[in-house]
Amino acid sequence: MRFSSFGFFVGRETMASINLILLLPLLAAIVHGQRFNSQDACLAMLERVNEPLFMPKCEKGIVFDMPAEYMSPRYQKAGTVLSNRFGEGNRVGVRIPIKKIQMPNFDEFMKFPRLAQFSNFIPMHRNLGAKLIAIFMEMRTVEDFFAVATYLRDRINPNLFVYAFSVAIMHRSDTRNVRLPPVTETFPGKFVDGSVFMRAREESSVLSDASTVNMRATIEIPPDYTATLLEPEHRLAYFREDLGINLHHWHWHLVNPFSGPRDLVQKNRRGELFYYAHQQIIGRYDFERLCNRLPRAARLQNFNEPIPEAYFPKLSTQIASRNWASRPGGLIMRDVNREADQLRVDLADLDRWRSRFLEAVQKGRVEAANGTTINIINDIGIDILGDMMEPSDYSINRPLYGDFHNLLHVAISLIHDPDLRHLETFSVVGEAATAMRDPVFYRIHSLVQEMFNQHKLTLPRYTVEQLDFQGVTVQRVELSTPNVPVNTFQTFWQKSTVDLSRGMDFFPRGPVFARFQHLQHTDFSLNIDVNNAGARRQGLVRVYLAPKNDERNRDMAFVEQRNMFIEIDKFLVDLQPGPNKIVRASRQSTVSIPFDQSFRNLEVGRPADNASANAQDNFNFCGCGWPHHMLIPKGTPEGFPSVLFVMVSNAETDWNPRRNPGSSQCAEASAYCGLRGELYPDRRPMGYPFDRLPRNGAVTLQTFLTGNMRAQDVTIRFNDRIVDNTPNNGERPRTTDVLFPPLQPARGQPARVQTQPGGGQTWPQGGQPQPNWGRPQQPPPRNQNQNFPWGGQSSGGRPPTDFNNLFGGDRNNRGPNPGNGRGNSNPIWFPGQGGNRRWF
Repeated sequence: MRFSSFGFFVGRETMASINLILLLPLLAAIVHGQRFNSQDACLAMLERVNEPLFMPKCEKGIVFDMPAEYMSPRYQKAGTVLSNRFGEGNRVGVRIPIKKIQMPNFDEFMKFPRLAQFSNFIPMHRNLGAKLIAIFMEMRTVEDFFAVATYLRDRINPNLFVYAFSVAIMHRSDTRNVRLPPVTETFPGKFVDGSVFMRAREESSVLSDASTVNMRATIEIPPDYTATLLEPEHRLAYFREDLGINLHHWHWHLVNPFSGPRDLVQKNRRGELFYYAHQQIIGRYDFERLCNRLPRAARLQNFNEPIPEAYFPKLSTQIASRNWASRPGGLIMRDVNREADQLRVDLADLDRWRSRFLEAVQKGRVEAANGTTINIINDIGIDILGDMMEPSDYSINRPLYGDFHNLLHVAISLIHDPDLRHLETFSVVGEAATAMRDPVFYRIHSLVQEMFNQHKLTLPRYTVEQLDFQGVTVQRVELSTPNVPVNTFQTFWQKSTVDLSRGMDFFPRGPVFARFQHLQHTDFSLNIDVNNAGARRQGLVRVYLAPKNDERNRDMAFVEQRNMFIEIDKFLVDLQPGPNKIVRASRQSTVSIPFDQSFRNLEVGRPADNASANAQDNFNFCGCGWPHHMLIPKGTPEGFPSVLFVMVSNAETDWNPRRNPGSSQCAEASAYCGLRGELYPDRRPMGYPFDRLPRNGAVTLQTFLTGNMRAQDVTIRFNDRIVDNTPNNGERPRTTDVLFPPLQPARGQPARVQTQPGGGQTWPQGGQPQPNWGRPQQPPPRNQNQNFPWGGQSSGGRPPTDFNNLFGGDRNNRGPNPGNGRGNSNPIWFPGQGGNRRWF
C-alpha cells in the first residue's frame, strides 16, 4: 500500500488546519532551494532515542521543524512553548524541515509497550518489525519517509523503531548512501558495563559547560567485569564480549532481515549466507578456545538436560533502566507460555522440528507447502535448508519444518522466567545485538552447524578436476610481519575508545568517552609465488587459516580440521605468463572492516553536501563485515601452531562480475555479508573447497592439495602487552601505536603482482629481485641464554633491540608490564598489573 503526500495546492478546509508558523521553515527551504539532508536527519533520529525529537541533536544542533501534531501527545499542549525553548538559541545549527503527510493507522505499533525489550526472535515482535519496515519502504520520497519516522519516533517502542528504521535506511534507494551510526552509540547499554553510566553522569553533569566539557575524563571499562577467571568460560570473554563482534552480528541481521518485503528478504543465496556466516563464527570461536586450552564448544543436544554454562551480563537497558537477566548454571529449559508476548514454545516442538530437518537431509529432499518435493543433493540445497533453519519468510514449508533456530534462542533466553510470573524479560541470548556475549550462543550454533554438516556429508566429493586450475601452480606462500620471524602472526592487547554520548538520554551535551580493551594484531602481508604455464588470465585467490592440533595437542584429523578453516581473504589477481609474485596486505581483506569504520564519528570529516558522488560514497562505505582487529585468533605466548592455506582458482568460472561496478564501497567486506543489490561474488559453494568431505584417499591436508594450492605452517604468537592509543579526554592520543607500520594499500585496491624479469613486467625502479623479496628483516640468531617473547627458556638474556623497544621489556627483564618468563607449557590466566591479562 502507498500513502499520499500532503501537497501545497490543496483544498481550503485542509489548508486552514495547518499551523502556518510551523510551515514557514519548510517554505523558506523550498524558496532557497535547500536540499533535504538525509545523513543529518538519520544521525539526529538515532541520537538519544528516549529524548523527544524536538530537542536539538548532534554536535551541529540539529532541530526538526515539525508540525505540532507530530509531537508525542505528552508534549502537544506545550508545543509552542517547547518549540520556542528548544528551537532557538546557540544550540540550533541545522534545521530539518518535516512536511505534513496523511498518516496510516499505527495503533498496532502503539500497543507494543514503549519500555519493553524487542527481539526479532520472538514471532510477534518479528511481525511488528516486518510491518513497520514495509511502511517505511512504501514511502514514495525521502521526505515522506522521514515524515513518518518523525511522527513515530517518540510514540512507539524505541528498539522496534531503531530496528525498522535502520533496515529501511539500508535498503531504500534514496538513502543507500546514508551511513548509520553504530548501534553501540544508539544503545550503549547493550554493549558496556552498566556502572559506566553512573560515572558518565557525574563527569557530564559536573563538567557541563563549553569551557570544561573537554576536561571530562575517559571512563575505563574493565576487561573482566562479567566474571573472574574461576569461571573457565571467562577466558573467552575478550571474544564473546567484543564490541566489534556483537556489532557485526547486529549489522548482519540488518543487512539480511528474515522477515519483511520480498526484495529485502529474498536475496541471492540468503539461506546459504546464514549457514556460512554462522559456520565461520563457530570456527573462529573454537579456534579461540583451543588457543585458551579449552575444548571446542559442545553441541546443545538434549533440551531436557541442565545447561552448565552460567552468564551474568552486568548490562542495563537504557530504555527501561532495568538489568538484563542473568542465567545461573544448571538451569533446565521448560516450555514457554507468555500471553503478553503471544508466545508459546514447546520443547517437544523443537525436538520435532529438528527430527524433520534431519529426515529431509537424510532423504535428500524437502517437502514444499504445496505438497511437491524438492531435491537438495546439489549446490542450492544448502540455501533452501538455511531459509528453513533460521527461518526466513521464505522457508519452503514453515508449518512442517517450524521455527527451530529462532525459538531455540527464545526458549533459552527465557529459561529464568518461562511463564512471566516474575515479569522478567529475555536474557542477552534472545537479542541479535547481545546474543554472542553468552557462551550458550555457541552451543546453539554448534548444534545448528552439525545439522547443516549432515547435509554436506551427502554431497558428492570434489574431484581433482573440480579443484585444480590447469597450468597454475602455487610455488610458495610466506607470511611477513614486521619485527617477528617469517610465517608468524603477532597479537596483543590494544585500548580504544567509543563515544557513548549519543545514547545517554537527558545527560548534558558533549562527548563521553569510554576506553575498552580488545585483541589486536600487527599488520602483515602475504607473499605468494604463482607460476602460470598458460596465457594471461585472472585467478581468484582464497586464503584460509586453521589450527594444526586438537585439544590433546595431536595433529588434527583433516576430516575435522576442514570445518575449522576460517576465511582470511579472497581476491582477484591478474596472472601473467610465467612466474608471478603476489603481495597482499592484511588491511585489504574482503572479510573484515577497519576499526574506525565501525566506531568513527560520522559528523567529523564528512564531505560537503555539494561534494562529488564519489566523495560521498567513499565516506559512506558499507558497515557489514568481521571486525578487522579480530581477524586473527589470539594465539599463545609460545606460539600456537596453525596452517595457512592458499588456493588460486579460475576466476572466469568462479567469480560473479558486479552488475553495477563502482556503485558502492560495500564490496570490500563481502565474504560474510554479500553485496547490496548484487549476486554473491563467489559462484562456488560458500566455504569451498572445505565444505564437503575430501575425496577418497585424501586423509590429510597434504594429500588433499592440488597444484593450485599450498599449505604453509605458521604460528600465532600472543604478546601480553597493552598498546594504549586512546584519546586523552577526547583530544589527543595518549601514546603512539608503534605496532603498525606505514599504511598499507587502501582496501579495494588489487594485490600487487610482479613477475620475474622476462615475464612481462619490471621490478620497481628497474631493480632486480632479491633473494628474500618481501620478507621482513630477520633478527640475528639467538643463543641459548636469550629469551624472546615468542617462547623458549632463558637465563636472563634480552630479545633483539627492535622488538624490545617495541614492547618496552621482555618476560624476564621486568620492563613495563612484564610477563613471568617461566615457560610453562600449560599456562593459566590471572589478572595482571594495570588490568592486563597474563599467562602463568
